[in-house]
Amino acid sequence: MKAKEGKPGAANNRKKYLSSMFGWAIEAEHIKSNPARDVRRKKYATSGFYTWTLSDLTAFENRHPIGSKARLALSLLLYLGVRRGDLVRLGKEHIHAAHGQAGKVIKFVPNKTRYQRVTESEKPLLPILEQIIEATPTGEKTFLQTELGRPFTAKGFGNWFRDRCDEAGLTKCSAHGLRKIGATLCAEKGATEHQLMAIFDWSTPKQAAIYTRAASRRILAAGSMHMLGPSSDGVH
Repeated sequence: MKAKEGKPGAANNRKKYLSSMFGWAIEAEHIKSNPARDVRRKKYATSGFYTWTLSDLTAFENRHPIGSKARLALSLLLYLGVRRGDLVRLGKEHIHAAHGQAGKVIKFVPNKTRYQRVTESEKPLLPILEQIIEATPTGEKTFLQTELGRPFTAKGFGNWFRDRCDEAGLTKCSAHGLRKIGATLCAEKGATEHQLMAIFDWSTPKQAAIYTRAASRRILAAGSMHMLGPSSDGVH
């Protein structure tokens, strides 16, 4: 961790990975204690990945029109709220008729939680996304494929998508940042924590609460900042 001086996030990752390794070593009876467990994490302030703005979305859409693979990738990420690890596995075989109602849904087991539970995530296929899928060439098994006609890996897709962002002049944008603007927009439109959990496949309200709290603060401030100004008689 000391070798990562000045990079607290990277230092904390080293602690996490080493702790996992020592945890395995305890189970395998190679050692009796985890020396990484009691090492303190580095404290630092960060907002994480850059959150896209509406103008960023417009710039990307102007550079990559409907029918392009890049626009399809953006739309799948934005209108499904999926992680890139799930996105690269999705294809037309995951589209099903909605049970007992009109429309279609996309069903899949989130990759991040598949070892904890096998509950399917079921998301409505929004009409705008269905239109974009139909207007774009896709692979036989997955919506998105590499130039060699193979499914992307999560990391490979992330790198490819960053290049598409750069082409639109969006050097700070990434695939993960789309989940952040999606969650922000939903929270500002009144989504509850449990609704956000369903949309973004979060297991606990902890992550969702970040967005609902931020939205609540903005809404409350917008409706109450006038209290700081002078009253109608000009007196504070």
